[in-house]
Amino acid sequence: MKPVRVALLGCGTVGSEVVRLLLDQAGDLTARIGAPVEIAGIAVRRLGRDRGDVPVDPALFTTDALGLVKRDDVDVVVEVVGGIEPARTWLVEALKAGKSVVTANKALLAEDGGTLHDAATEGGADLYYEASVAGAIPLLRPLRESLHGDTITKVTGIVNGTTNYILSSMDSTGAGFTEALEEATALGYAEADPTADVEGFDAAAKAAILASLAFHSRVSAADVHREGITEVTAADMASAKAMGCTIKLLCIAARIDDSVSVRVHPAMIPRTHPLASVGDAFNAVFVEAAAAGQLMFYGRGAGGAPTASAVLGDIVAVSRNRLAGVRAASESRYADLPIRPMGEAVTRYHISLDVADRAGVLAAVAGVFAKHDVSIATVRQSGRGDDAVLVIVTHAAPDAALTATVRELQQLDIVRSIASVLRVEGIEAT
Repeated sequence: MKPVRVALLGCGTVGSEVVRLLLDQAGDLTARIGAPVEIAGIAVRRLGRDRGDVPVDPALFTTDALGLVKRDDVDVVVEVVGGIEPARTWLVEALKAGKSVVTANKALLAEDGGTLHDAATEGGADLYYEASVAGAIPLLRPLRESLHGDTITKVTGIVNGTTNYILSSMDSTGAGFTEALEEATALGYAEADPTADVEGFDAAAKAAILASLAFHSRVSAADVHREGITEVTAADMASAKAMGCTIKLLCIAARIDDSVSVRVHPAMIPRTHPLASVGDAFNAVFVEAAAAGQLMFYGRGAGGAPTASAVLGDIVAVSRNRLAGVRAASESRYADLPIRPMGEAVTRYHISLDVADRAGVLAAVAGVFAKHDVSIATVRQSGRGDDAVLVIVTHAAPDAALTATVRELQQLDIVRSIASVLRVEGIEAT
């Protein structure tokens, strides 16, 4: 049998696990695919770097990634390097040449996935990227294949393990953000520079990919409203507990009429919600569809072995297609739905105000909400000398109205400060 020849771009944490799985499971992969899989070459940045016990012939390593991609004996290109360039150049070259591509590069897919899809169409090649969102969790293929006959209405997910670990730690121990981040870093859950995670960039890229598949429209990271978790405090967690809630960094993609709303931000959710119990560095995505109803996908969302598992699944799929002389269905973007501005998204707010403790304060604050047509669901007040704390939860309203309300509250003399503002999801209005 003629083998399927694989070029691997990158041999770090994920790439080395891909190599290991390809070799350890060689017999099973041959049986599943119908032909053996061989590593044609491995492109790395530095040849002399210690790669531990990666069990391959050192002659397979090269620093010429583009040259490896262009080789005639390469059938499949697997990219686990990340970043926009030069990864985009490598993958476009491969796809236009008719070589199937498997990638875990969420940043590239979210910023310029359209270019990759166009190149795949031009070259008649497959583009698979299960590993780009939620690690080993089989999520993207169900969205683009299993649920392709249904109408997906909403996708809500915890798609960043670092932030979920931090928020879970804050919830269980009462620690502040800084202490929880230090713990996550010490345990290896957070990078030395955690900006991409804690500021929501990683989750926003994944939200764009999920929305594109769910709603048959091209959605980029620039279309996603993004907020991180750095402003979440121990007091916010305590307030959430008092409401029977916890706080999670959520990606929320919803089809609203003939438009798409995509956002990433921390939010309070009731502890009865399926996502509330997702702890540690795990990921979970909650999908709502017209016919299928509610579905939840759960598992490890990062790490070398889980991500490599998703990569191997894609390698099997594209290899089978090559042997059969077919390619997977091309990108589905027939709906071409416009992106709804964040201001039009309907949300609920939890607002904590430090105010002067005197008569008429509550009426003045309520008047500001009424002015912007925002209905108050609950108010909780506690005194503190000459000051008081007001905790207000609103009914659902356009985000622009809620933002304008907060802005005007900041101008009131009776409001000492706005301690926190958080959105509330998953609680029905009462």
